[in-house]
Amino acid sequence: MRALSASELLEIWEYGASQPQVQRALELLEAACPETSRDALAALSIGERDAEMFGLRQRLWGPALTGFAACPGCRERLELNLDTRQFLAGFTGKSPRDLSLSVGEYNLTFRLPTSVDMIAAAPLTDLEECRELILDRCLLSAQRGDVAIDPGDLPADVVAGIANCMADADPLADIQIRLACPNCEHVWRAPFDIVSFLWTEIEVWASRILQDVHTLAAAYGWNERDILSLSPVRRQYYLEMAGA
Repeated sequence: MRALSASELLEIWEYGASQPQVQRALELLEAACPETSRDALAALSIGERDAEMFGLRQRLWGPALTGFAACPGCRERLELNLDTRQFLAGFTGKSPRDLSLSVGEYNLTFRLPTSVDMIAAAPLTDLEECRELILDRCLLSAQRGDVAIDPGDLPADVVAGIANCMADADPLADIQIRLACPNCEHVWRAPFDIVSFLWTEIEVWASRILQDVHTLAAAYGWNERDILSLSPVRRQYYLEMAGA
């Protein structure tokens, strides 16, 4: 993985503005990992992909993450100080390809969801339909005794067992952060999605960098390419001298 230049990141932001989150993740990783094909990146499990996203975030702006959450009990706004390394601790870098599970009389084999599955489910607006489609795509075989079973005929407890097994095998795919409100002492778990978190940071950065380009172009007559090629330190010096 390599670092992305300001110009590359701005191009990805511009293209990704009209794309779903899964496509944004693949655009970022394809640019940062030129040694890996897009198909190979799309075939990673969601947890494997998000491990790469944590690595990219660290290369862009370091390991420290700052976010905010609203307490569901009293709506108090909490500041969250996180670290990319805490999420990657213990991650081996590789998730199992195929999984097997027995629940009562049911014997199942399945694989972990990938970005390809997320893209296939993207047009669906109903969450339950999305889950059913992903299960149908990921389930390799399901038998009750010697009889093959369709995914739609599996009992709810069997489907829940598959989901739990997937979560255990690919822990970065569904990160839940334990939070406690200092105001009302309410304790809950909040989901953390590195793709949407990083994309929000990129949107904020893009807005700021375009304002910097405008200021320096107006002050010195430089073009966008030359301004973006400046290091952040030099760019800031010029902005200060321009009175920004």
